[in-house]
Amino acid sequence: MDHFEYKNGHLSAEDVKLGSIADEIGTPFYAYSTATLTRHYQIFADALHGMNALVCFAVKANSNIAVLRLLAGLGAGADVVSGGELTRALKAGIPASKIIFSGVGKTDEELSLALSIGIRQINVESVPELEAISRIASANGVVAPIALRINPDIDAGTHAKITTGTLENKFGIEWTLAHEIYSRANQMPGIEVKGLAMHIGSQLHDLEPFRKAYERMGDLVAMIRKDGLSIETLDLGGGFGIPYGDETAPMPNVEEYAQIVRETLGGLGVEYIFEPGRVIAGNAGVLVSSVIYVKEGSSKTFVIVDAAMNDLIRPTLYGAYHEIVPVDDPGKDVDMIEADIVGPICETGDTFVKSATLPRPEPGDLLAVRTAGAYGAVQSSTYNTRPLVAEVLVDGDKFHVIRPRLGVEEIISRESIAPWQSTD
Repeated sequence: MDHFEYKNGHLSAEDVKLGSIADEIGTPFYAYSTATLTRHYQIFADALHGMNALVCFAVKANSNIAVLRLLAGLGAGADVVSGGELTRALKAGIPASKIIFSGVGKTDEELSLALSIGIRQINVESVPELEAISRIASANGVVAPIALRINPDIDAGTHAKITTGTLENKFGIEWTLAHEIYSRANQMPGIEVKGLAMHIGSQLHDLEPFRKAYERMGDLVAMIRKDGLSIETLDLGGGFGIPYGDETAPMPNVEEYAQIVRETLGGLGVEYIFEPGRVIAGNAGVLVSSVIYVKEGSSKTFVIVDAAMNDLIRPTLYGAYHEIVPVDDPGKDVDMIEADIVGPICETGDTFVKSATLPRPEPGDLLAVRTAGAYGAVQSSTYNTRPLVAEVLVDGDKFHVIRPRLGVEEIISRESIAPWQSTD
């Protein structure tokens, strides 16, 4: 469920017409619903009732500080994968004690920042990273709280580009080496080993890979504790899938997922950390675009819109599907066409949907790309020197621009010619 509905013939975000936002700030823009973000976070958190759990929103899904501030107010921590995301989380009001730092390539500078602010936990993905943390922590007279991220060699059964838990992926420490490296880390200066972490992929529809991975984690906990070593935390990652409108089977629910956690890992006396991103933010956002042209060919019709792959790259990058609907309800008995909905960028891959069936649009009509709140604006760029897309947060009957559109002159102003190119 989300809070984007037709009201009096107009698609609205809560009580704000998307067309009214377009009239004020132009297109394209992302609009996020406060009510939807709140609802989805609460559903996830409530499913974990009775567990000692910390929910850390995956900042990579949607890093706008207004969204992070909203989730922080609900009690969320943050899962970050860069120094930039760490800085964002802090500026949004998320305390360092609720921030988890993941990622395979943390630099010395990023690690030093994390340790200086008293981060909750660093998820270590390799032996070289473990050695670097020990060196930096010791040099600065601090102790680094870490968890070993384990690669459990479980295929998540999702898209190859968002699978992270097999031995062919770059993430984590091979599970067969975990026991040895955990013991080694426990003896290293400047290191406090808190527990284990894992994340097997994103957009999982089937819960069985979670069960298999968690069973393997439970076995590792037993092996490590048998040697007298302490495990205080289990970071179980994220990856829970959401519907995009092209699913042929029903999606699992969060309660079913939470039950798997209880069945496989319950009773261990640890704190459980979860890193949901898409399941909270995905359905909470739409991308609104205007139709530029309807181009009719002998074999194909194209609806060309002013949003493009630089604004939403998921269809190009992953072959991802997003439902696209008219902002103004066309009603019944309208002329329907089959068309590719495409952007204006000079790339064949700049296509949102192929062979979509939709009411015949006119130039200036607004279309909404649904389920665009996760991995949308965060992956946007200024390719083709296109203005960087705007973002808007809606709450009830009000809205605010939480990232203004970055215009062409602002983009170019960041560049300069070399001194020897001057004609003065």
